Amino acid sequence: MIILDGGIGRQLQAIGAPFRQPEWSALSLMEAPQFVRDVHDQFIAAGVDVITTNSYAIVPFHIGEDRFEADAGDLLALSAKLARDAADAVTHKVYVAASVPPMFGSYKPDAFEVQGARRMMQQFRRHLAPVADIFIGETLGSVEEATTFLDIFTDCAADLWLSVTLADENYTKGAPKLRSGEPLSELLLSIEGMRFDALLFNCSQPEVMADAIKAGRAELDAFTRQHGAAPPMIGVYANAFPLMDDEYAGANANIHQLRADITPESYLHFARHWAEIGADIIGGCCGISPDHISLLAKELKDPPPINTPEFG
Repeated sequence: MIILDGGIGRQLQAIGAPFRQPEWSALSLMEAPQFVRDVHDQFIAAGVDVITTNSYAIVPFHIGEDRFEADAGDLLALSAKLARDAADAVTHKVYVAASVPPMFGSYKPDAFEVQGARRMMQQFRRHLAPVADIFIGETLGSVEEATTFLDIFTDCAADLWLSVTLADENYTKGAPKLRSGEPLSELLLSIEGMRFDALLFNCSQPEVMADAIKAGRAELDAFTRQHGAAPPMIGVYANAFPLMDDEYAGANANIHQLRADITPESYLHFARHWAEIGADIIGGCCGISPDHISLLAKELKDPPPINTPEFG
């Protein structure tokens, strides 16, 4: 089992870092980057195999068009350095996943525009590639977002992980959907034959993840058996947000409360099931803390082999 880190933004808030909307986790990069390093160190101490660059909020949706044009390159490079320095500060291997967020805001698949997204994703690729062991497209909410990400990063030297967010509201058991309303089955068909090393599900409630893991595992295993290749890994990192229902005001509207019932122990209960049904990678998204991740690492992480292979 590969253990990912948890939610950087909410952990920055928890330790007293500069944190507000609309800048979200980018504010600490701008005003107090040592806090970002502290969060990386906390997740590494919790036992993760992979930390994620604090680059999720470096998009115009969070920092504004003018600041993005002026400062995105420097902020991306700083997020890369902070993650790499944290990973290199320990004696065991910790991998750096370069976070590529939805370019037009979380849970806003209708706002996606291909040419603008390609231009911005190229910046992420250019500034994060020097440190990336993995590029991870996170919280992508539609088939078009996902395939655009895979197209832009298809020939990168790092491993390539695709992570999509699932609809929580009006969830029908056994029929997972992306935030766009498109069935997960449509995504799985659309990415057949494209290069990716792992398919993950993130920033959705824990309750909707199991059906997606089952569907993804079945489809990817069937495709790879047909073509004689090793199947991509499956991963999951859920959030601790309340239901994003029809009254949800939007990702930048306010700082939402977290669910009190998603304790480290209850999250481990979900994670055990995810592992049983085929997840190879487990971590946490918004509201999942180092305490949650420490328990996952203790209970689920494989003993380290003598020679640890690279991912992929």
